[in-house]
Amino acid sequence: MIPPDANDDVENDPGGNGPVRVDAAGTGAGATIPLRRRVARPALALGSGALVALSLPPWGFWPLALLGIALFDLTLRDTTSRPARARRGWLFGAGWMFLGMGWMVQLTGPGYIVAAAIFAGFHAFAAAIGTTLGRNGRWSVLARPVAHTLVEALRFSFPFGGVPLATLGMSQVGGPLVGVVRVGGVTLLTWLTFQLGFAIVPGVRGALRHMRETADGLPADDPVYRSTSERRAVTTALCLAVGTLAAAGFAPRGSDTGETLRIAVVQGGGEQGTRALDVPSIVVTERHLEATRTIAADPDLDLVLWPENTIDVENFEVSQEAAMIVAQADRLGVPIAVGLTEDVRVDGERRYTNAHVVVAPDGEIFSRYDKVRRVPFGEYVPLRSVIERFSSAVDQVGSAIAGTTPAVLDLPDGQRLATVISWEVFFGGRAREGVALGAGMVINPTNGASYTGTIVQTQQVASSRLRAIETGRWVAQASPTGFSAFVSPDGDVIDRTRQREQAVITSDVPLRDGSTWYVSVGDRPFIVALVLAMIGLLAADVRSRRSGSPARR
Repeated sequence: MIPPDANDDVENDPGGNGPVRVDAAGTGAGATIPLRRRVARPALALGSGALVALSLPPWGFWPLALLGIALFDLTLRDTTSRPARARRGWLFGAGWMFLGMGWMVQLTGPGYIVAAAIFAGFHAFAAAIGTTLGRNGRWSVLARPVAHTLVEALRFSFPFGGVPLATLGMSQVGGPLVGVVRVGGVTLLTWLTFQLGFAIVPGVRGALRHMRETADGLPADDPVYRSTSERRAVTTALCLAVGTLAAAGFAPRGSDTGETLRIAVVQGGGEQGTRALDVPSIVVTERHLEATRTIAADPDLDLVLWPENTIDVENFEVSQEAAMIVAQADRLGVPIAVGLTEDVRVDGERRYTNAHVVVAPDGEIFSRYDKVRRVPFGEYVPLRSVIERFSSAVDQVGSAIAGTTPAVLDLPDGQRLATVISWEVFFGGRAREGVALGAGMVINPTNGASYTGTIVQTQQVASSRLRAIETGRWVAQASPTGFSAFVSPDGDVIDRTRQREQAVITSDVPLRDGSTWYVSVGDRPFIVALVLAMIGLLAADVRSRRSGSPARR
């Protein structure tokens, strides 16, 4: 047997002559590996990432994520070379990100390419780290899920405050694992999905080995069989997964207070793939006013909800648009929550705010929330002074001012709404903050009119579903051109509109109280636990190598 070198791939010779050494270029140091074999594993790594992407909305077949991860694990098992595994990790990430983040090209083509390549690089790093922690086969079934979950968690905060597009949690929103978000949010769901996916191949191998050894007369309780490291690791992995699912079954979900809000969500309709520069803001406002005028006065109605960015003025309070909103609020006798942008000047620079305000029937602006998490390259340009030296396209992107207030809006009757504006719904912490402050439900006013197709729209609905399950609250999503919907605390989508249609959907939304475990503790404890697990696995691997333990594959 040829001892593995840090820079070599070790593959099994198809002729039955045992492993041969293959250098980084794929040429044999002792034999030549056919081109099809050198291409097969990288191609499978790329395809496995594409399967994960296809488990995301709008395709949304959740088992494909587990299958993709299992196939990716298979591509890592024919080499001990850290660079080779890093390359395959990048290809896995590329298949996932370039397809799953496809809608981003409509926001910024160059940014889409750079972002997808960088996030694929995250998984290259995770594959390399997973190699270090499991280089001799010990505990790799635990190390790899931890490494890949940590780099996914990193995407929620870095770069540019986080770009959580096409996340693994979205892929599972329609599957049986999603309930764990009540325990640990998307971080825990991501780990569980990776853990189960990475356990498939060693689990099947262990079962087949057990059957073979039993057939050969080796009892299942033989000490040699019991001491197999991979078997112990798979058993540990499955016990952790089952324990996590059991915890989700016992986790609190919140409860109905007995009160309801009758909410009318307004969707003005219109073409998609349009930007603010293409359509005068007054046209968008008029479409939503036209739809609002179809709402009949109803003593049971409590709130009218408009989407994000439906009014664009310099000063809303003194604008004619405000007067038109007040007229409708007065006619209906209920407040209207409306999304607006206001132009402001900061140090001589033209900037704007992106806010949602509650307009009472008497004309008072009762409460206001300014969007805290801004869309990079959509609402502001990171490193603008550097990028504008190479491209004038940045001039088309304004500079939004980030809000600083908690993620809530209050209604005149004393009810509180957790408020996440568009992009913010991708971050679990925003809805969690509002619910922790006493909100009985969540609203998500959004604007997906700039994007054609359904990738961004369906991924946003999936994110609303995750926020509903995480917090144990109903979510009302309002979009100018689709999709608008109500989402139950179990993640069921109620009365979703079609794209481009003008519509008003109304529902009696039960208000809820009580906290899920995720609302109580957030993501941090689980990220810390993953980091500690990484450190522990690394320490165990170092001890194993120092003791000269034989490799087990």
